[in-house]
Amino acid sequence: MPPTSDQRALATALEAMGDDALAELLAARGVASSVAWRDFFDMAEALLDPTSVARGVAALPLRLARPLARAVSSDDVADDDARAGLAAAAMTDAAGRPFAAVAVAVRDREAPPAPRPADRSTTPAADAAAAERAFTSAASLADILLRTLGEPLTRIGNGALGATDRRALVEDGAVTDGDTADLLVSLADTIGLLRADERSWLVTPAGKDWVATATAERWALAAERLRDALPPALHAPAGGWVAATKWADAYPFDTGWPSRAGLWRAFAVAWGLITPSGGEPPWAAPMAAGGSADLGALRSYLPAEVDRVYLQNDLTAIAPGPLAPHLDVRLRTMAARESRAQASTYRFSADTIAAAITAGETADAIREFLRELSLTGIPQPLEYVLARSAERHGTLRVGRNASGRTFVASDDPALVSTLVVDSALRALGLVRDGDELVSRVSHDTVFWALADARYPVVAVDDDGRPRHLDRARLAADTPAGAPGSAYADLLARLRAASASEDADAAWLERELDQAVRARAVVDVVVRLPDGSSRTFRLEATGLGGGRLRGRDRGADVERTLPLSSIASVHPAP
Repeated sequence: MPPTSDQRALATALEAMGDDALAELLAARGVASSVAWRDFFDMAEALLDPTSVARGVAALPLRLARPLARAVSSDDVADDDARAGLAAAAMTDAAGRPFAAVAVAVRDREAPPAPRPADRSTTPAADAAAAERAFTSAASLADILLRTLGEPLTRIGNGALGATDRRALVEDGAVTDGDTADLLVSLADTIGLLRADERSWLVTPAGKDWVATATAERWALAAERLRDALPPALHAPAGGWVAATKWADAYPFDTGWPSRAGLWRAFAVAWGLITPSGGEPPWAAPMAAGGSADLGALRSYLPAEVDRVYLQNDLTAIAPGPLAPHLDVRLRTMAARESRAQASTYRFSADTIAAAITAGETADAIREFLRELSLTGIPQPLEYVLARSAERHGTLRVGRNASGRTFVASDDPALVSTLVVDSALRALGLVRDGDELVSRVSHDTVFWALADARYPVVAVDDDGRPRHLDRARLAADTPAGAPGSAYADLLARLRAASASEDADAAWLERELDQAVRARAVVDVVVRLPDGSSRTFRLEATGLGGGRLRGRDRGADVERTLPLSSIASVHPAP
C-alpha cells in the first residue's frame, strides 16, 4: 500500500488535471476503461501500485527519465524543466519530489545514458540507395495489398504472417525473402493499410485507395502515416522526428524498447526515410523537421513511369519501365504478371480474361483499355481469346428468386446437369427446381464458387441484368475517437464523486479504512465537546455505521469513536 501522504498528494493532483491529460496518463499505464474506481483516491492508489509504477517508469522518455533518476539518487527534487512532465506522468508531487513507490522502482535500474549526438548527414550514394529502397518497398507493399484484396493473408497465433503466404509472396516476386514480407506486413498494419481480423490480415479502405495512387504520392502517404505513428519519444517538438541516432535510448527504463526501436528503424530504412546510418535523404529531411516530403527530390532518383505497353502475339504485354500504378492495377485484373523489374511482363489467357469479365469488365471495355494502353495495337491471338471468353461468359446466371433463395439458370441444359454432379460444388446444396437449380447458400457464395471452378457465370439482379460483385473483403473502418473518449465515462464518474463529497472527510474515511484492513496501529486525534482535542493510539479493528472501532493501546480497552468527531489520523511512530 502506498504511503497515505503520497496517495493524497497524487489524488489532489489528479483531480486538478484536465481530462485529456488524465486519459493520456491512463493509456500510458494500460488502465482499462472499465475499472471500478469510485473516486480520485482509488485512482491514486492504483497508479502508485508497484506494477503500475513499473509500467509508468518504462514509458518515460529519456528527457524525463534522466532528471527522475537524478532526483531519486540524490533524494532531491526534479529540475524545473522536467517537473511538469513528471507530475503529469504521476511520478512526482507538485514540488518535484518522487513518490516513494517511484523511488523504489527507479533506484534498482541502470542510470539512463547521456543523450547521443544527432547525426542526420548522408552521402549521394546513400541517398540513391535509400531511393531505391523506397521505390522497391512501395512496389512490394502494393503487391502484398493486391494479393490480400483477392484473398486475405493468413495470420498465425503470434500475430505473424503465415508461412504459406510468406512463401507465396516470395515465389510471386512480390518480395525477395520472407523477412521482407514480415516487415512490410507489419509496416502496413502499423500505418493502417492492413488490419488484423482474427486469423487473417485484411486490406483497409485506405489501403485499397492507396494501391492505385501514383508511386511518389503513394510513398508520401505511407511516409506521413509512418511519421504520425512513431512513439511519442521519437517525435520532435516541431512535429517531425528526432534524429534516428537517438532512437535506441528513447525509453531507457523499458527493457523491451531496444527491439522495438530496431523495428521502427527498420521501417524507416525500408521506406527510405532514413539511411542505415541514420541520415535523412533530401526528400525526407523536410518531414523530419515537421513539414511535407520533397517529392521533387524523390522523383529525381526514381525510374520514370510509363503509360504504354507492347502487346505481343504470344499473349504477353511488356511494359518498358515501371507501369503507372493505376494502369498496373487494372491490367492485372485481366492478365497475370510474370515478372517485375524495370521492364515488367504480363500474360493473358482465357482464364485471366474470363476472370476480368466475371469481376465486372466487359469485352468492349477491355478492348478500349488495351487500345489506349498498347503501342502496337491488339494482336489477333489476343483478340481471339477475348472474343471467345466474352462469348462463353454468362452462360450461367446466378441471382435470387422471388422466395429469396439463390438460383442458377442457363440456356444450356447439359451445363446445368454438369453442376448437379460436380462433387466440388456439393457444399452448395444445389437441387433442381424445374429448369433451374436452387440453393439455400447466399448468391454471392454460389457465384464465387462457380467462378473459382472456372464456370462461365454472371451475377444478375432482380430484373435479370448483369451486376458487378466485388470479391475484396475489406477491414471494417474504425475511426479513432476524440482524445480521452475511451475514458469519458470513467472520468465523468470520478468528477461527479469529487463534486458530491467533502474531500477531507472522504480522505479521512479512506485512511481509516486502510488502517482497519491492515490492522494498523494509528494515532487518532478526536475533537472533544469543550473544543479541545485528545489523541488515542488505537489498533484499528472495524469501520461502519459512521464509527471507528479499535483497541486502545494505552488503556487496553475497546473504543468506538464517531467519525464526525475525528479530526485526523496518522500512522503511529
